[in-house]
Amino acid sequence: MHAMLFMAPAGGQSGGMSILLLQIGLIGAVFYFLILRPQSQARKKHAAMLEALKKNDTVITSGGLMGKVKGIKDDEVTIESGESVVVVHRARIVQVGDQAAQTPGA
Repeated sequence: MHAMLFMAPAGGQSGGMSILLLQIGLIGAVFYFLILRPQSQARKKHAAMLEALKKNDTVITSGGLMGKVKGIKDDEVTIESGESVVVVHRARIVQVGDQAAQTPGA
């Protein structure tokens, strides 16, 4: 009786393993195409936007500050907003150019 418990079932065992591996592969592909790839593309687009940043561009920071670029030094950007001048880290800029110049509801 005990010997029957340890005996492998006849056939069908390898089919279950290949289906499991196929499912894991499909989950990995979905994860890559829905999460990793779009995030990587957005990161590259943001880096290209920051590389193209130049003086007198209109920008919006992640904190919501809107203004014109007055100077750029390494990773620091000087922004004039109204009558005040603010220095922010370059990575904190989220929009540049025409998108930042448009006001909502206008």
